[in-house]
Amino acid sequence: MPRLVRIAGPAILLLTALAALVVALAYGGGADAPLLVDPGAVVRYGLPVSKLFVNLGGAGAVGALVLACFALDAGKPEFNRALDFAAGSAAVWTVASAATGFYTFMTVLQQPIRFDDAFGAVLAGFLTATELGQAWLATTLIAAAVTVLCFAVRNMTVLVFVAALAVVGLLPMSLEGHRGGTADHDTATSALFLHVLFAAIWLGGLITLVICKPLLDKGRLGTVLARYSTLALVCFIVVATSGYLSAEIRLDNLQNLLTPYGILVLAKTATLLTLGLFGAMQRRFFIARMHRPNVSGRGTFWWIMAAELGFMGIASGVAAALAKTATPVPEIAASDLADPTPAELLTGSPLPPPVTLENLFTLWSLDLIWILIVAFGIFFYLAGVWRLHRRGDAWPIHRTVLWIAGMLLLFYITNGGVNVYEHFLFSQHMLAHMILGMAIPVLLVPGAPITLALRTIAKRTDGSRGPREWILLLVHSRPFAFLAKPLVAAGLFAGSLWVFYYTPIFSWATTNHLGHEWMIVHFLGVGYLFVQALIGIDPAPSRPPYPVRLLLLLATMAFHAFFGLAIMSSAGLMLADWYGAMGWATGTSALADQQVGGGIAWSVGEIPTVALAIAVAIMWSRSDDRESKRYDRKADRDGDAELEAYNEMLAARARRS
Repeated sequence: MPRLVRIAGPAILLLTALAALVVALAYGGGADAPLLVDPGAVVRYGLPVSKLFVNLGGAGAVGALVLACFALDAGKPEFNRALDFAAGSAAVWTVASAATGFYTFMTVLQQPIRFDDAFGAVLAGFLTATELGQAWLATTLIAAAVTVLCFAVRNMTVLVFVAALAVVGLLPMSLEGHRGGTADHDTATSALFLHVLFAAIWLGGLITLVICKPLLDKGRLGTVLARYSTLALVCFIVVATSGYLSAEIRLDNLQNLLTPYGILVLAKTATLLTLGLFGAMQRRFFIARMHRPNVSGRGTFWWIMAAELGFMGIASGVAAALAKTATPVPEIAASDLADPTPAELLTGSPLPPPVTLENLFTLWSLDLIWILIVAFGIFFYLAGVWRLHRRGDAWPIHRTVLWIAGMLLLFYITNGGVNVYEHFLFSQHMLAHMILGMAIPVLLVPGAPITLALRTIAKRTDGSRGPREWILLLVHSRPFAFLAKPLVAAGLFAGSLWVFYYTPIFSWATTNHLGHEWMIVHFLGVGYLFVQALIGIDPAPSRPPYPVRLLLLLATMAFHAFFGLAIMSSAGLMLADWYGAMGWATGTSALADQQVGGGIAWSVGEIPTVALAIAVAIMWSRSDDRESKRYDRKADRDGDAELEAYNEMLAARARRS
């Protein structure tokens, strides 16, 4: 029976996915012959089918790796089976990606299949010289690398990097998928990547559970299932949120729900809600039964898994069909507009209104990645504080207030008016940089999130690694010990200014959405490391003396001032073909705006630095007070034996002299 269901489970997923794909393609017209040139029925149906296998193979690889790293014991046989399944899924992912790239080539270039050098040259040119071809070539190569690594690697620490590589493999097809209107390009791209990634973890983890179930006894099955259920709950929230945002961009209004695309969206939404209901039942009833004595729960497990896989298959098939179905809101490139402005040609969006204080706080450009990071960051922090409160432990209220304030400021910088304008004005970009690197870490670091996590997350004893174990491994790792050294952190914080702004990295981070996301992570990360080295409460490999901290801070202030002055006095325009070509008609030149940005780097960046200096001085004073009190208590205990010994030594020297 277990072997039969282990085969039947994936079979149910595959059959329902294919059936849902065919029905959705027929209803939405995703595989209909085009009016001009028809690439043939094989290509028209082969492309969505191969894309479906890309989604399923990628989900199996990513989900199995995530479950192995966070829920399974490396010393148990189910761990190796999960990795074998990840390798097999990655192999399917590789072949399907290659097929999808080929079918895409046939669809775009309308080339008849020939077995000669000319056909190979055209195909090679498509794969290496076009963005679409490069995306599928990169996906194929990454999937192939993941296949080999899943067979070769069994060390859990190294597997985290394999899982990260698999996640990177989902990026190219997310960046080249449905993007919505030109003005919503970045929002749609972020939403699609999150949707694909967390759907993959959700689906892949579920299949891995079915594959590994025969190797799990009742006690471990309940434990692993509970861990997967927590992952699935997070995935459900992210998939639902990103799906809603993607649908809102592509549908634009409620009337479009009655279009074929809208009906398919409704069908996928109903399937998602059903899966959420299954997850709630699983958490509330089934997992509790698994921990009761004399209750096997095996039959219930298989029925729930089979039903969930069936609905997962429906959702996967409809999703693959949606990618080929015409959206009610046409996706028009800026170059196809009747009279595009310079800003639309560069960014895909029209110029916003002139910068005013009101616009900075009323205009929004949503970035779902950072909305979810902020939301989960606040939720899990408050959950940890509440857990401490329930067991009678205290947690300083100012830490909670500072953490929430830092998260809310991060939300504003990544979604508010500054995020609207920083694509068009250097000054707003510099304002975002200074707040990300200086102001937000000054608020987040005193919140001591690592200390809170280590005090509230339960320790695992079954050989697997949960969040607590991974945090401890990171804190005690050699790379972290090196990066957290005060001189290294200060060097990264100050030196990255010059490396970023005076190399092609600046252009990449400004003109590319992926580069923009990396820029946020980089500024936030190096700023956090620097502030942690100065006033951090969380565990750190080394703590410099307070005089050294003040010297580092003063040197950083001088470095920031010099950097700001260099920009203010520069006669050349940075990224002239970007900031200098926006077409502003407000009378403010791009060079004048750049000089304002230099003034922001000099002035705004110094405000958090002064706050840091005050915090270091206060901590130094309190440290001296604690040392004095410790010495006084010791003197009370031993009658000030140390002072008496010192006086006796001086008296002996006096007698000898």
